[in-house]
Amino acid sequence: MNASDMREKTTVELTELEKELSQKLWRARFDNHTNQLDNTSEIPRLRRDIARLKTLLTERAKAEN
Repeated sequence: MNASDMREKTTVELTELEKELSQKLWRARFDNHTNQLDNTSEIPRLRRDIARLKTLLTERAKAEN
C-alpha cells in the first residue's frame, strides 16, 4: 500500500489497518516458522507498511498539537 493511499484514510481507519496488518505479520511469521509460507517477501512488505502507518499516525498526532 502506498503512502498516498494511506493519507486519504482517516485516523480511525489507519489504526484499524495497523491492527489488521500486525495480525497478518504475526500469521506470516508463524507460517514461516512452520514452513507453510510460500511468499517469504510478504514479511518485509508488511513490516514496511506498518512502519508507513505508524509514521503517518505520528505526523497527524504532532499536527494536532
